[in-house]
Amino acid sequence: MAVGTETLKRTPLYDQHVAAGAKLVPFAGWEMPVQYAGIKEEHLNVRGHAGIFDVSHMGEIETTGPDAERFLQRILSNDVSKLTDGGAQYSVLTKEDGGVLDDLFTYRLSPYRYLTVTNAANHEKDLAWFQNHSEGFDVTLIDRLHDYAMLAVQGPEARTIVAGLTEGELPKRFKTATLTVAGAKDVLVCGTGYTGEDGVELLVAPGDAPKVWDAVVAAGAKPAGLGARDTLRLEVCFHLYGNDLMETRGPIEAGLGWCVKEDTGFIGAEAIKVARANGPSEKLVPFVITGPGIARQGNGIIGGGEVTSGTLSPSLNIGIGMAYVPVDKAEPGTAFEIDVRGRTRSAEVREKPLYKKEN
Repeated sequence: MAVGTETLKRTPLYDQHVAAGAKLVPFAGWEMPVQYAGIKEEHLNVRGHAGIFDVSHMGEIETTGPDAERFLQRILSNDVSKLTDGGAQYSVLTKEDGGVLDDLFTYRLSPYRYLTVTNAANHEKDLAWFQNHSEGFDVTLIDRLHDYAMLAVQGPEARTIVAGLTEGELPKRFKTATLTVAGAKDVLVCGTGYTGEDGVELLVAPGDAPKVWDAVVAAGAKPAGLGARDTLRLEVCFHLYGNDLMETRGPIEAGLGWCVKEDTGFIGAEAIKVARANGPSEKLVPFVITGPGIARQGNGIIGGGEVTSGTLSPSLNIGIGMAYVPVDKAEPGTAFEIDVRGRTRSAEVREKPLYKKEN
């Protein structure tokens, strides 16, 4: 065991990862699989067939009580009142100045019970934010981090594979259902994902996670690690907190104005309303490298701006990324140059998503 790994948390699927030959790395305090057969192979398998990811490091906060909706409306940027039972909604958590604390998915399980999924690195911070702003609301907040394992089954064959193991009908996109999967009861099946492909996310009791994982793999899904998860999300321009989202920037410049409903009066709404009215000085844009090389997070853009995410796209076989650039450089087709450790790389702004499925 490497020095320091004894302090890392392990998911209930650790033994499955070891048996599958995973390369395990520290990630947000967890020992997680970054790859198995290889990032490119896993990535292309998700695009063409189906992959299964262990995302049990993600956190969960349960909000219950008569004021559950009113409380969440106060702290989440989206309009929580639009959620119906079994619905899922994306939003951001923002400070008074509009800076982004995290991006989240919230599921309405019943009129007075909601489950919010947090990013692993932000879970403790998010939980404290929920708790610190709950005064005056008749709600109970429960940390569910260790009560769920979370499996993401993604790809064009994902729903067929899971449906074959499930009693009952799988929920549609942005919907949820509590079903029995591979013999595991009370699995929260969510029509969500982080790859740009169809699929589901399964929130399951930790003790049931290994048998569900094994059943999904036996049915045809191949294990995929965090490396492929990152390249998949970047091809379709999904944000990664800590790269593309941060406390020092707001959702308008990040292109997330669609999930921000200032009229609901959430914390940070006034600052964001001003930012929307005035327009940001920079915008987050997707780009491709038009010559050789790739860019990485932190690389500077000549003339202003910074790369927030960058990789070699396995699907497109070119360098891709996202970057904050001045608004006059944000139009698709605009060429710019990136300083990659002293070497200049040519790039061009493109429209979202960078990868589009063939019809």
